[in-house]
Amino acid sequence: MRLVASSDLVVFWEVHPETKASLVHWITVVSSAQWQSTGEVQALFSKAKALNAERVRFEVAGGNYRLIVAFKFEAQIAFVKFIGTHKQYDAIEALTISVF
Repeated sequence: MRLVASSDLVVFWEVHPETKASLVHWITVVSSAQWQSTGEVQALFSKAKALNAERVRFEVAGGNYRLIVAFKFEAQIAFVKFIGTHKQYDAIEALTISVF
């Protein structure tokens, strides 16, 4: 998959270094994936939650942070929409947020 806004993840882990290992792993997996559905995403990330047919919420750094990604499976593109603390995640609308 082609990852859009991965540079924003780098900026995030520079501010929150405890997220770097999780995010580097996530980027590595996503970059080599060829998923066709949220079910395939969840097969590799068991704690991921499909929010709808294209958006998935991932837990980062033991669940202290949340990452929302919108997938366009037919085009093999993953768009980072949000990364933040669990508290920040609770304050947003996960199905429509688009920070990046």
